[in-house]
Amino acid sequence: MSITLLSDNAAIAGLAERLARAPHVALDTEFLRERTYRPQLCLLQVATPDEEALVDPIAADSLAALTPVLTDSRIPKILHAARQDLEVLWPVFGSIHPVFDTQIAASLAGMPEQIGYSELVRRLLGFELAKAETRTDWSRRPLSEAQLRYAVDDVRHLPGLRDVLMERLRELGRLEWLTEELHELADPERLFVNPETAVDRLRWQGELDPDRARLAQQLAAWRERRAAERDRPRSWILDDSGLRAMVLRPPQSMEDLAALPELQPGFVEHSGPEMLRIVREARLPSELPPPAQRERPDASHLARVKRLGNVVQQKATELAITPEVLATRRELESISRGNHEVDVLRGWRRAVLGEALLGAI
Repeated sequence: MSITLLSDNAAIAGLAERLARAPHVALDTEFLRERTYRPQLCLLQVATPDEEALVDPIAADSLAALTPVLTDSRIPKILHAARQDLEVLWPVFGSIHPVFDTQIAASLAGMPEQIGYSELVRRLLGFELAKAETRTDWSRRPLSEAQLRYAVDDVRHLPGLRDVLMERLRELGRLEWLTEELHELADPERLFVNPETAVDRLRWQGELDPDRARLAQQLAAWRERRAAERDRPRSWILDDSGLRAMVLRPPQSMEDLAALPELQPGFVEHSGPEMLRIVREARLPSELPPPAQRERPDASHLARVKRLGNVVQQKATELAITPEVLATRRELESISRGNHEVDVLRGWRRAVLGEALLGAI
């Protein structure tokens, strides 16, 4: 059967009317983000009990007719690994809700935390899905019949997955866990990077002295804003190695900038004055301590993290759940250092595990 891409306003409006009468909408997107800061929506796939449809955002004049149904709180939207899709859809439709994420539900039912859609379909429904189109450039037109079939498959089985997972979680008594996780997913603040906290994405920022940490925060915030303004990947604006070089050896002049081998000449020429301004505004002392060398981990800290890990592993075994669903290594390290503002010490995780972790300290 031939699959049609909907792109004209009348066809999209008609689809929206039909979706508004559906008990649920299965939803997926195809997008590109290699050359942009914001992911670019290239294809929208939807399915209800009565139809499967593909919408072409590239050819369409507007997708506005779909906004009321996708933001209607009375109609559940079913997605897999929804966070990226919600980020892609936000600029077009706003907040998509309510959402059922089959990947999150599967992780709470004891499956791998990042289980893929095809593998979940194979395990729970017994279907083998084609994988040949996983590297498709979805911005190119025309799309082949095989690509369109692949795209439809991405929503066809979502309702069946939801039904199986809901039943499993009901049997396990974990529906409240799922409700809490999905509520967190609906928070739009979790979909985007705040420029003021973009420094937290740098793996090495924890090794910095306070003055260099302040400079790193300001440079990372500048990079995030510039990438968003120009809609370019942040690494195209300034890669991590260049940012780190300026933090470790703060430049005082254009000559200092040019002497940093990690910075491209074009960047120095066009953005050098802004970099020097940021360094001045960081108000660094006239003499900085030598860049910190990576210290050997403190033995007592390692011992605490190991004890915490053992608690997590024991509880994960009892619950038949992947340990990473309960707590990450980074969270355990934070707890060991005295930081209790972590997800594992909130909500259902605290009830299940938190007190045992605090006791292990």
